[in-house]
Amino acid sequence: MEFLKKLGIKKKNLGASTGLKWYGSESNDELKIYSPINGKYLASVYQANEKDYEKVIAKSHEAFMAWKKIPAPLRGNIVREIGNKLREYKDPLGKLVTYEMGKSLQEGWGEVQEMIDICDFAVGQSRMLYGSTMHSERPNHRMYDQYHPLGVVGTISAFNFPVAVWSWNAMLATVCGDTNLWKPSSKVPLTAIAVQNIVGQVIKKHKLPEGLFSLVIGKGSSVGEKLINDKRIPLVSITGSTGVGRKAAQKIAARFGRSILELGGNNAIILTPDANLKLALPAIVFGAVGTAGQRCTSTRRLIIHESIYDNVKEILVKAYKGLKIGSPMDLKNHVGPLIDKSSVEDFKLAIELAKKEGGNVLFGGNVLSGKGYESGCYVQPAIIEAENHYSIVQEETFAPILYILKYKGNVEDAIEIQNDVVQGLSSSIFTDNMQEAETFLSHWGSDCGIANVNIGTSGAEIGGAFGGEKETGGGRESGSDSWKAYMRRQTNTINFGKDLPLAQGIKFDI
Repeated sequence: MEFLKKLGIKKKNLGASTGLKWYGSESNDELKIYSPINGKYLASVYQANEKDYEKVIAKSHEAFMAWKKIPAPLRGNIVREIGNKLREYKDPLGKLVTYEMGKSLQEGWGEVQEMIDICDFAVGQSRMLYGSTMHSERPNHRMYDQYHPLGVVGTISAFNFPVAVWSWNAMLATVCGDTNLWKPSSKVPLTAIAVQNIVGQVIKKHKLPEGLFSLVIGKGSSVGEKLINDKRIPLVSITGSTGVGRKAAQKIAARFGRSILELGGNNAIILTPDANLKLALPAIVFGAVGTAGQRCTSTRRLIIHESIYDNVKEILVKAYKGLKIGSPMDLKNHVGPLIDKSSVEDFKLAIELAKKEGGNVLFGGNVLSGKGYESGCYVQPAIIEAENHYSIVQEETFAPILYILKYKGNVEDAIEIQNDVVQGLSSSIFTDNMQEAETFLSHWGSDCGIANVNIGTSGAEIGGAFGGEKETGGGRESGSDSWKAYMRRQTNTINFGKDLPLAQGIKFDI
């Protein structure tokens, strides 16, 4: 395929890189990659082993010692060039994202655009790594705080956003003076190799330190364990399931490292009697079936007031009947495949569990076969009438299943249902009632890290901090002041007087 050639993807690829060199051996475990679109073989990767990891982390740490001394605006200039390179490769990289992961081509291109956008954001941020000044209680003293580079930042990314989440972390970390070591999902390693090749062009052009951007593709049980236990990595950003994040965070905390956790979501949209259904419908459907329900911000639950419940059911089923399911390379299709057959099994199991608990399947739930569905990864998005207390509704199933729930009473009753799950990522309400909207956004309203009014749960912009509460992990990435996570904070006090007064009026005469 032409886009593979443009991105430097070979039939067989090594799995470790420091930006200038590739490490590994054809004697390592070979990981073969097949597209979920059609089941066709794409390429293979010889996974990094522990020796390869040691070479890469050593270079990453060495690069940090040099990179942290570069003025932040000059670091921003490098990120600007990376953004420009991504513009050059937007089309082929977007196609690879789609072909390897299975999301629509529009979303594939959109994900690369998100990388470009965060580069632009980070360039501006490189001149705004602000601290604060404070008034001292002691005469002739000045106090302020400032932020310094932290070290090697480890980024462990998930398959559903194979390149964008890396860029959120790597670009901000880079302008903050850090280096980045990336462990991508083993389900989508080719996109990571492509990005490494693109970034490598900038590194070579400017003769930047080897290890500024590094990559290890390998098993979680080997290189993954080494990464999260490595004291040379003060911060690890992890995107994945709650279970994965819980185990990793405990190990990172045990060595007094820091972690940014972007974990599970069980996101809900509330429809009140004052909702504009014409506005809400596309948000609900895209939120539930976009990326085949494999976004952490995908809409899992729809909480509908009883007075409009039957009408919404009818509208939703009609909309789902019109969905076009097929190759995401075809821009006319709405829904592509799940990432693999294991995810298809999870989809089937969740539907069976919902039915056992009393759920009613209104539409969909079938696995598709025949022409165009040869990979075995295509499913028909499902709508299921359910209740919030069902154990399967309390879980996140990474597939296009929308549970519709009925509520009585006022908006606070709906918010109580929404909040009654262990996850707290994204949330949304559709209403033209200002009091309902403001209640939803109040401190007794939605308990999620993201709360939207009259837009859906998915499709966050890079300008705002992204992340959630409770078992979503509490981490924040991308915009706002998320950059602070990639730096160490220091409080400074300067005495420019001739006396040494102590704080709190303490006397100590000698």
